[in-house]
Amino acid sequence: GLGVKIIQLTYNNCYPIGCGASMPADKDTGLTDFGREAVSALEEARVLVDLSHGGAKTINGALEAAKRPLAITHTGCRALADLPRNVSDDVLKAVADKGGVCGIYFMPFLKVGTQPYAEEVVAHIEHAVNVAGEDHVGIGCDNSVTQVDDMPAYYARTKIEVAERARRGVSAPGESGDIVPLIPDLQGTDKFRKLASMLAARGHSETRIEKIMGKNFLRLFAEVW
Repeated sequence: GLGVKIIQLTYNNCYPIGCGASMPADKDTGLTDFGREAVSALEEARVLVDLSHGGAKTINGALEAAKRPLAITHTGCRALADLPRNVSDDVLKAVADKGGVCGIYFMPFLKVGTQPYAEEVVAHIEHAVNVAGEDHVGIGCDNSVTQVDDMPAYYARTKIEVAERARRGVSAPGESGDIVPLIPDLQGTDKFRKLASMLAARGHSETRIEKIMGKNFLRLFAEVW
């Protein structure tokens, strides 16, 4: 039926439920008492709990509190790019142990300091599969499938938007006006086909690629909903 199916516990800052990835470790409250109540209530309502954007303590608290499979719908691997929006191998494994799925995003945080490209997406997918297993990794782009035709204009707009996000205090470490929030060589409606072809070229089986490209999330949705 219709209704709210997924709820993300935090964005980048601190909230009654817990704290986001932009907060320093000593400011991360972890999952609060209210947060534990929220996780329990969401699970009872068969709403998928999403830990994306969470601070490390808050994510770990939610993993401890959860009784059902959950997700980090859009993230990357901290082992490959040490930025707060990415998660550690321990978290990747813990989500898998709960029966959940981590989605790899097409975002600036896949590489430190410079623009990531398709090869970084593949590297993060492969690392996550090696850590969590092929049943627990998916795609969570966090951006549009619409092709950006005027990249110079998009870079100019990105500089303005990143500066505004920093002014408002909602940006995350790793955001830069010189790095667009997409993967330049994975754009448009064909980007998923291209990514699947890249994975196949690296020896991944058709079954594994199908899981990564969507079947893992479909399985998770069916289990939770």
